[in-house]
Amino acid sequence: MRGYRYSRWDGTQQGFALDADAIFAEINDELLYHGDVNAALRRLLQQGLEDREGRRIEGLRGLLEHLRAERRQARERYDLGGVYSEIAEQLGEIVDAERRALDELAEQAAESADARRKAVTDEHVANRRAELSLLPDDLAGKVRGLGRYEFTSSEAGQRFEELMERLRQEVVHSYLDEASAAVSAMGGEGRERLRRALDRLNQMIEQREREEELQASFEQFMGEFGDLFPGDPQSLDELLARLAERMAATSAMLASMTPGQRAQLKGLMDELLGDVDLSWQVNRLSANLRSMFPEASWDRRVSFSGSKAPGLSEASDMFSRLAELDQLDQLVSGSQQPGALAEVDLDRVRELLGTQAAASLAELQRLAARLEDSGLVYQREGRLELTPKGLRKIGQRALRELFARLAKDRFAGHEVTAPGASHERAESTKHYEHGDPFNLHIERTVRNAIARQAQLGRASPGAPAGVLFPVRLSPDDFEIERTEHLTEVSTVLLLDLSLSMPMRDNFLAAKKVAMALHSLISTQYPRDYLGMVGFSEIAREIKPSKLPEVSWDFVYGTNMHHALLLARGMLARRRGTKQIVMITDGEPTAHLMEDGEVFFNYPPMRATVDATLAEVLRCTREGIRLNTFALDATGHLREFVEKITQLNGGRAFFTTPETLGDYLLVDFIEHRRSVRRSA
Repeated sequence: MRGYRYSRWDGTQQGFALDADAIFAEINDELLYHGDVNAALRRLLQQGLEDREGRRIEGLRGLLEHLRAERRQARERYDLGGVYSEIAEQLGEIVDAERRALDELAEQAAESADARRKAVTDEHVANRRAELSLLPDDLAGKVRGLGRYEFTSSEAGQRFEELMERLRQEVVHSYLDEASAAVSAMGGEGRERLRRALDRLNQMIEQREREEELQASFEQFMGEFGDLFPGDPQSLDELLARLAERMAATSAMLASMTPGQRAQLKGLMDELLGDVDLSWQVNRLSANLRSMFPEASWDRRVSFSGSKAPGLSEASDMFSRLAELDQLDQLVSGSQQPGALAEVDLDRVRELLGTQAAASLAELQRLAARLEDSGLVYQREGRLELTPKGLRKIGQRALRELFARLAKDRFAGHEVTAPGASHERAESTKHYEHGDPFNLHIERTVRNAIARQAQLGRASPGAPAGVLFPVRLSPDDFEIERTEHLTEVSTVLLLDLSLSMPMRDNFLAAKKVAMALHSLISTQYPRDYLGMVGFSEIAREIKPSKLPEVSWDFVYGTNMHHALLLARGMLARRRGTKQIVMITDGEPTAHLMEDGEVFFNYPPMRATVDATLAEVLRCTREGIRLNTFALDATGHLREFVEKITQLNGGRAFFTTPETLGDYLLVDFIEHRRSVRRSA
């Protein structure tokens, strides 16, 4: 039995997901326009869409804007020089507190009237003041000097120790992130343990460069020092990648300071590590990682315009966040297909940009997979292609969209009340008459013969029951199967692919009608024939399976002559009613010459017009009806189309992209009805 578990919705669970139909609906017009699934998905990735609940799924463009806004806010909020200034200010406050304590001590000695006490105190105060005045200006020197200084003020001494402990923790945090907590909790012993861990780590890196087997060494290392490197890394490479990101962020932070600030802060950080070898191991690790991961933002400078002074660890965290935002920016910007987003860590995106951004990205990751799972697209040589099911889906959507605008009584079926002669069986039979197809119904014919012989008494006299007797057939016994009266219509659609079609915004409407007509004929009139010809400077046959991929041609020329020639040849092999449907927005400006070369001229030359009209006459003599749908017709185009109509007897429709489908489908269906009525 299948079980179900329920929990409160918090925005992170999968649910209310898009289905393939919703995704296909979003890219339908894009597919109609150029038939490229990959391009359509790229556009959808960039723009986003809405799910079935009407909630917005942000596209990559929106996510990038959000991401870049996050980076901009950080730069406009902080003043990186504040890292240096804050530490210098706190050290200055400690020195000032010590000076005040010395002043109070000297005042107390002076007020005591004890000459000996005053002399000793004055000497002590003078010595301490001298030590304080000789403190170096740089942070590292000042920390070193105060570390050796004997504080008179217990308060100042305590503040100094607390500051040093906090700064040591921040230094370790800036280099190694989570390791700072474990090291800080253990004091000097913890720093010694960290030194040993870094030494081992550096040795493994150098062994790795020599391609030695390190998994066993790594597991032993994590067993001993794993608490210093949380996050449960599963391999040495994973651990090193994390450390490289953190150290690169600290390096970028230092690079973004002024040379003076950078030198002082780096010296202070080395001093705070409290051990020459520990400092060396940290720098050694940094150099090793820089060599291994040169693509990391080690020396990337970032300018800041804010006023907030961050602490040392806060500044390192900020640079780590900026580096992650940069990486995410590069990954998202370079993602041309949904599959490329699989590398994005959604949990980290949720931390960086919020739950909504992560949910949108998760939906974008699954776009292509949903279409593949539904059977609408498939992978071929690394590209997505439409399946036959996907092709039918496009046509059905185009057909539904166009039919939705028509009255219900305009829909046509194939009901025929009068029985006739063809090849399709019906459920009833009839006695054979001269001229009927000889579709003999054997069972009823034999039954008729037996009944007739029984009535005539021709069964063998005295024959015992159950004995067979010969059955002799007569033409009067013949009973045939009734057949439906079917009609066959052969249509060739001529689709103008010249450059004027997209320039005048006519192409999408024309292609949508072509897809709808193909869907209508293949589903409602499966015995009908539909051929397609695309024409611009020259004409070419279009297979229905390739129709979604058809796009306009980047050439000038409207070669109706060649298109009609091809269509006439395609219809010559067909029976029944024949018709050509032409969709165009221009006059004929090209034709084929006797040597097969193309002649082009604009405005149209008499030779081109005459060649085209001659082909119209040939279609007329062969009983091919020509209906022309002229989009945004000019006066010259209108005159030419009317001339075609006079020569052929077909119909002309002067329409717009918005009404093209209405006119064409209604005309096709009504013509189909009239063919059936006259058959």
